[in-house]
Amino acid sequence: MPTTSRLEQCFAALKQQDRPALVSYLTAGDPDPETSHRLIHGLPAAGVDIIELGMPFSDPMADGPAIQKAALRALNNGQTQAKTLEMVRRFREDNTTTPIVLMGYYNPIFCYGVERFLADAAKAGIDGLIVVDLPPEHDEELCQPAARHGIDFIRLATPTTDAKRLPRVLGNASGFIYYVSVAGVTGGNAPTPERLENAVGELRAKTDLPIAVGFGIRTAEQAAIIGRYSDGVVVGSALVDCIEHAANPDDAVERVHGLVRELAASLYTCRTLCEVVD
Repeated sequence: MPTTSRLEQCFAALKQQDRPALVSYLTAGDPDPETSHRLIHGLPAAGVDIIELGMPFSDPMADGPAIQKAALRALNNGQTQAKTLEMVRRFREDNTTTPIVLMGYYNPIFCYGVERFLADAAKAGIDGLIVVDLPPEHDEELCQPAARHGIDFIRLATPTTDAKRLPRVLGNASGFIYYVSVAGVTGGNAPTPERLENAVGELRAKTDLPIAVGFGIRTAEQAAIIGRYSDGVVVGSALVDCIEHAANPDDAVERVHGLVRELAASLYTCRTLCEVVD
């Protein structure tokens, strides 16, 4: 096993380049398995640094309508946990460097079998997990076993995470911290830049892990503002919307990769332009 993970290598390289990571979310198997593979396979070339891959679940309580519908499209087309891991294995045949983080809920992992899932995930090439409904009080169920398999466990911090709660949230976290920019579900209203910058600054004082900001980021302009002070920008619902509104699979691929290229271009220059303006 390498001494540094793909996530560590990615954030270290981006720090040298003085730019934030573009983290893209797509639901595995949406809109269908083959189109999903094409979408994911093309993300790095379009400018994505870290892929966040949703594990479809029938009751995605933390997700907004766009991602809920994506999960149902995938499930209706037969997507399973095993098929999601197979997609990652297929991706790894051509790409061994781009980090992949699985995001979802504990129920599908529990049903698969925790140890079996972690062993298969590590073998497939998964780098991290975000499990939104498993709090740190249950770290022994998944977080600690994941660490034994070399898989990072990425924690969510939110605007409602107070100073008393935060140390518990950060305790066994690894990979990076995902800061949820708005209280609510994915795809909500755009965050306020000033409040966000202060919140990220306060969080940075409590952890050495990179901080990626997500929820409510839909445009290149929003991404550029947040990228000035965060280590990563997460975009999900806007990409999933591209799939829902596409006329056909080819159109879905072009829409998603086109938006990714816009987002990536904005992050490549966001700090340089900020310095010029300042």
